[in-house]
Amino acid sequence: MQPRIKNPVLTVPGAMEALQKLGAAAKEAGVPATTLYLIEVRASQINGCSVCVDMHAQELKKAGEKDQRIFAVAAWRDTPWFSEAERAALALTEAVTRLADRPDPVPDAVWNEAAKHFEPAALAALLVQIGEINVWNRLNVAVRQVAGRWG
Repeated sequence: MQPRIKNPVLTVPGAMEALQKLGAAAKEAGVPATTLYLIEVRASQINGCSVCVDMHAQELKKAGEKDQRIFAVAAWRDTPWFSEAERAALALTEAVTRLADRPDPVPDAVWNEAAKHFEPAALAALLVQIGEINVWNRLNVAVRQVAGRWG
């Protein structure tokens, strides 16, 4: 398997730095790193981005997460291994990633549950992180970036 072209963030001047700064800003808002990695894995699963699924699953592993939780991200609703705050973040991730799938893309129930677990600044950071991972996913999927290889 070969990528179609060099990844756009390596071609467009400033693109890599801009996305990295966006991600760094989201990480400064006090959301636990593991929660951010979980939402990155979940959005990447939905979008079919093997590069990001691989990368963020490895980050979870390095952060000390058990394989059981990493392997169960796609089935988070049906397992007991996620906190209520993580579940709220994962539900928000799914809603924001799948905007076109329903008439009310981010229902009040999903929003209110997330707001119950995250202060406004942390909730904003979740949204920024969800947006950022969706950009990465779309770029990688469009150029058919190969997991484990970059460029």
